[in-house]
Amino acid sequence: MAPRTGSRQRFLDAAADLFQTQSYHATGLNQLVAAGGAPKGSFYFHFPGGKEQLAAEALTQSGDRLREAVDTILNNGGDLNAVFDALTAILVDSDFERGCPIATIALDASADSEPIRQACVAGFESWRATIETFLRDKGIEADRAASLSTVALAMIEGALLLAKTQRDPAPLLAVAEHLRTTFEREIS
Repeated sequence: MAPRTGSRQRFLDAAADLFQTQSYHATGLNQLVAAGGAPKGSFYFHFPGGKEQLAAEALTQSGDRLREAVDTILNNGGDLNAVFDALTAILVDSDFERGCPIATIALDASADSEPIRQACVAGFESWRATIETFLRDKGIEADRAASLSTVALAMIEGALLLAKTQRDPAPLLAVAEHLRTTFEREIS
């Protein structure tokens, strides 16, 4: 992999944003090059695998950033409410254009590209593992925490999709309340 230079990082950031808001197939190479602010030759220097390589790396970056944000919230005394507040803020602050940074591409392109599919799998799994660790740290047994983390992630992803399409954070608030009650019951 080429080193992280300014233009390389601009391509990754622009791609992450465009793919999240427009989808993989709706985002053209010329649009990615223009948004990256560097010539097409620079794009291919940094991403010899083309748009597919860029998408897989942008997904990895987006997944890592969200996982790190959730980790930071949970490791600094935050709770489930704080995580849902952050997810709600992302939606509302973007006028409901940005929900999950992986879901749009997962639905649009993961069936067509193994590198993209693998990046989606890795991103979702890292989030699930973060939730599992949180639950285990709260005293929930390992097998139960693994199962609950999968259910929680599926509920969160569904709530993000509903909130984005309805342009209303109510689905996120409902899922937050349900998960909070479920986790409290499991912990006590």
